[in-house]
Amino acid sequence: MKLSIRTFSHKATITSCTLTQLPTLNPKHMTLTHNLPNWQHLLNPVDISSLALTPVTPITTNPTAGKQPVRKSWMDYQGFNNWENLLDPLDDNLRGEIIRYGQFVDAAYKAFEFDPDSNFYATCKYSKASLFEKSGLPGTGYRITKNLRATSGIQLPSWIEKAPSWVATQSSWIGYVAVCQDKEEIARLGRRDVVIAFRGTATCLEWLENLRATLTQLPSSPNNSGLDNCEPMVESGFLSLYTSGTDLTPSLQQMLRQEIARLLQSYGNEPLSITLTGHSLGAALATLAAYDIKTTFNRSPLVTVFSFAGPRVGNSSFRRNLDKKGPKVLRIVNSDDVITKVPGFVVDDNERRHLACYRGFRKAVEFQNWIHQKVEDTQLSYAEVGKELRLSSKDSPYLMGTNVSTCHELSTYLHLVDNFQSSKCPFKATAKRLFSKKH
Repeated sequence: MKLSIRTFSHKATITSCTLTQLPTLNPKHMTLTHNLPNWQHLLNPVDISSLALTPVTPITTNPTAGKQPVRKSWMDYQGFNNWENLLDPLDDNLRGEIIRYGQFVDAAYKAFEFDPDSNFYATCKYSKASLFEKSGLPGTGYRITKNLRATSGIQLPSWIEKAPSWVATQSSWIGYVAVCQDKEEIARLGRRDVVIAFRGTATCLEWLENLRATLTQLPSSPNNSGLDNCEPMVESGFLSLYTSGTDLTPSLQQMLRQEIARLLQSYGNEPLSITLTGHSLGAALATLAAYDIKTTFNRSPLVTVFSFAGPRVGNSSFRRNLDKKGPKVLRIVNSDDVITKVPGFVVDDNERRHLACYRGFRKAVEFQNWIHQKVEDTQLSYAEVGKELRLSSKDSPYLMGTNVSTCHELSTYLHLVDNFQSSKCPFKATAKRLFSKKH
């Protein structure tokens, strides 16, 4: 949902958009989760091959097939210059890199045990050595070095002990850290790459954390102060999943800091990149983790986030601090996906600063400031981060309608990236037909 204020002839108008109501819950689960929106099906394991891709540049499950060298311009593809002149039209090498990192997220979904009746529910089904192979992603050139778990900080009531065990699963496998070890792949990339991949929401408590949409201040640290009077704040549930731990399980934040410190010690003297990628909740955690890495490690290498279908994460101060600290964020957004429009409101303060330059708009600016303050007081004032690659399910002839679930699936995002050309001609199949007509 976006809240913007525009002025015409000294009059201010407020525009907003509302979300369509999501489907109702399965009656079997109404006793436990009757107040929760039915978003669970949005994040089922995805099957890239389920979509009919055009024969122009089909997505392949073999990541070594047809990949172009990116070594000469790898920093550009990692966002060092904020992907200037690479997004519209979409550069083919960048397209390949986005899909490649999306496949790492797909592997995190396929390796997760979703079956609540399994004794291994919410764990990784495969060993670190076999995860890529068994998830349909052989030959990556990467080796998994660390499994990651996220823990909910929600305090459960005592009566929850009578509920099924899956309801109260507090910690669950959320993704992994992998390091490029193959010499040919390192040569192709132009550096050694570290991938941190996160799946989306899967467990009951993760869904509950998603609903904690109010903003909360980041833990204070000397390097974490706001650039203005407003402190950096992020969504309460995302921060809880990132920083919570138990006596037996360290927090996701602790796991990542420990592993990044070890990797920097091992490979810090060679060209190195850290790439975080995730879908939905995983995209939010990837953004938080990138911020934390750049805050914690003063001499960290280039840190990049490829965010698929990510919800909003923090306020405008968080965005400004993120920009200052240097991680590069590319948000891949389907304009028909409602999850990318939540939580909270986005207040357009760029226009307010522009109008402040004109004395005739003084009253309008004062009114905008008042609205902005009222929204901030609700602790629901969010800001978009990074650069955006905007796609649309409506552009694909293979996607019928704009079903809420389909629009959010990772497979849909990879399909759209695979076929996106430019804002003027968004889909390859369309471009091919237009080209045929002209010739």
